This record gives sequence, structure tokens and C-alpha cells, in this order.
Amino acid sequence: MGQKVNPHGLRLGINKEWDSVWYAEKDFAKFILEDHNLRKFIKNNLQNAKVARVTIKRTTDRVKITLHSASPGIIIGRNGQSIKELTEKLQKLSEQKVDVEIFEIKRPEVNAQLVAETIAKDLENRTAFRRAMRQAMMRAMKNGSRGIKTAVSGRLGGADIARTESFHEGTIPLQTLRADIDYGFAEAKTTYGILGVKVWLYRGEVLPFVPRERGDRDRGFRNRWEGGAGYADAKKGKKTQAVPRSNDRQGAPRQ
Repeated sequence: MGQKVNPHGLRLGINKEWDSVWYAEKDFAKFILEDHNLRKFIKNNLQNAKVARVTIKRTTDRVKITLHSASPGIIIGRNGQSIKELTEKLQKLSEQKVDVEIFEIKRPEVNAQLVAETIAKDLENRTAFRRAMRQAMMRAMKNGSRGIKTAVSGRLGGADIARTESFHEGTIPLQTLRADIDYGFAEAKTTYGILGVKVWLYRGEVLPFVPRERGDRDRGFRNRWEGGAGYADAKKGKKTQAVPRSNDRQGAPRQ
């Protein structure tokens, strides 16, 4: 099941949020198409800006677009000229007032989408796929990832028959809903075909706060979810806290 279900969709409302936040009845189809066109335009025009995620929030008269990027300086440009031009172009794709915000990703090595795009770019530059995958995994583990799994599919190395190669390191609890699993997908357009790159990245657990009931200490009850901040607290303005599991592997097999 773990490889067939999108980790983000499985955890929506638990420790993941929607990329599009709005409500509509009559104009639902129009807004869906508009969101698709906005994301497609941003992805095509900001290929070098390392945009990992685009979130869209709508009100009655405004569209707020947040770009999660590891290189915000490329988007902003000198004296903010580039972001002004981008806002004007996005305004032509929407009937509502468009506002653009930029959120900086400080550690791109532990962002699954950016890791997948890095592997895809290496493959396009004729790097051996095993080397590209292992280098990306090594950087992720050095920067605090609890586990990572990568998979590349297609005509690997120019072979006539397409196949899938995957590597993993650490632990990847795909079916644990409280686990913070980041997922990314990218395509590498090579001379011998398109290669698909998938990345699963485990960054710890997001634990919702559950108050201890009276008498639990006397009965020896141990609450596994105690002592964290979860999605419900995040909606109130509090930050979520990712904590590693006690039985996570750190280079050594489990006992």
C-alpha cells in the first residue's frame, strides 16, 4: 500500500494541509482550472528558482499565492523588479486581485520535491542514476532526515527495456499517519526518453497534544502521543513539532 498511495493525500487533515484553500459552489470548475494554469505558469517560468510548493488561498476578491522556494532572490530580482513582472503576468490569468508571497526553504536537502528535481537535473546532465540517487540520499541524511527512499523509472542508462531502480536509507514509516512523510515527483527529459523520479522523505513524527488523564500515572499508563503539537494546534497559530521516534535507525540495524 505504501507505494501506491500519495503520502500527502493520506495525511490531509492530520499533519498535512491542502495546497488550495478556498470554497466555491457555482465557480468550482473555473477555479480548479485557474489554479492549474497558475501553477503551470509558475513552474514553467521559475525553473531555476527551486520552487517546491505553490499554495493558493482565495477570498471573495483576492487570490493569495505563496511560493515556497529555496532561491527567493531569483524570484524577487533586483529592487523587486522580477516579482512585480511575475505578479503582472499572473494577474492576466485570474479575474481576481493577485497577491504573491515568498516563503524561503532554508534546508532544501530535506525537501522531497527539491531532492527529486535535483536527481532529475543530474540525470539530464548524463550523471549515472545510481550515483545521483546515492548523493541525494547522503545529503538528506546529513541534514537531519530520519530516512529517505528514492526510485527512478524508465530507460535507465539508455537500456531498451524500461525498469525501476530504488534505494532507501533509514526508516520510512509510510503507513504511520502521525509520521511526517514528505513526497516529491519530478521528470528527467533525457535523449532516450523521460525518466520518472520519486522521493519519500521521513522527517520525524508530528505528535498532537493529548492531556494525561487523572490516575494514568498510577496505573502505569504511558501516552505515546503526549508532549507535542499537532495539526489542531497548528490551525490555532501554533507551530507543529516533528520529533524522531525512539526506535528509528541511525545507521545501525534495529536490535
